[in-house]
Amino acid sequence: MKVTLIGAGNVGYHLGQRLFNKKIKIQQVYSRKHSNAADLAKIVKASPTNDLSTIDASADIYIIAVKDDAIVEVAAKLAKNKRLTKKIIVHTSGSVSSKVLAEYFSNYGVFYPLQTFTKGQHVYFKNIPICVDAKKEKSQKRLLKLGKEISKDVRLITDKERAVLHVAAVVVNNFTNHLFHIGATICKEEGLDFDILKPLIQETAEKLSRKPPYDMQTGPARRGDQQTIKKHTEYLKKFPKYQSLYTLLSESISNTYS
Repeated sequence: MKVTLIGAGNVGYHLGQRLFNKKIKIQQVYSRKHSNAADLAKIVKASPTNDLSTIDASADIYIIAVKDDAIVEVAAKLAKNKRLTKKIIVHTSGSVSSKVLAEYFSNYGVFYPLQTFTKGQHVYFKNIPICVDAKKEKSQKRLLKLGKEISKDVRLITDKERAVLHVAAVVVNNFTNHLFHIGATICKEEGLDFDILKPLIQETAEKLSRKPPYDMQTGPARRGDQQTIKKHTEYLKKFPKYQSLYTLLSESISNTYS
């Protein structure tokens, strides 16, 4: 099985290396910036390019790993090569329907690793859920096979299911990371070391392996401790945006357990 990667950003960078390490042949790597394509191509022993018109038809699967807003534009340019229109073409987005590719390709689908990726940060790919789907059953089987080469958790997930998962993923990952940033900002403002909170963050995450989040909720809003909430909101007057977010989340927790 041969793969061409269209995109060398966070997802493409990690996915390309994982495929290469599992002996999957990477034919070409595309990026708008030739230096990005070249950096990844060197690692995975592929041919780099920053010109979509040079993407050839020698691969079996073409993985579009670009930002959501660029998927259609990239697909339209790839489709100018008529030899690609019957190849398996997939994107890696959590929120974009596979059907955006239908106008350009007869054999389209999704290959979505449900994880947060940052260049320079190692991820344990074996446990990452790989959500796949394809218009054709034969292509589904090939994508499932490819997924199983790099992860032990590979699932057939529809467009609708994936869109819902992406909403939930934004809440548990992007939103919580932003809350970590707020905590770090507050600590910095007062000359405190944010590292002192890291064991608490670790324990909060590890609790999920033992019981559902609903059962693990603690804190003043869960207890109905209005005096503590009042003290916190009073302090947060110096951070008006954070104060309103604190109040909103406290009310949400309180309403959940009322």
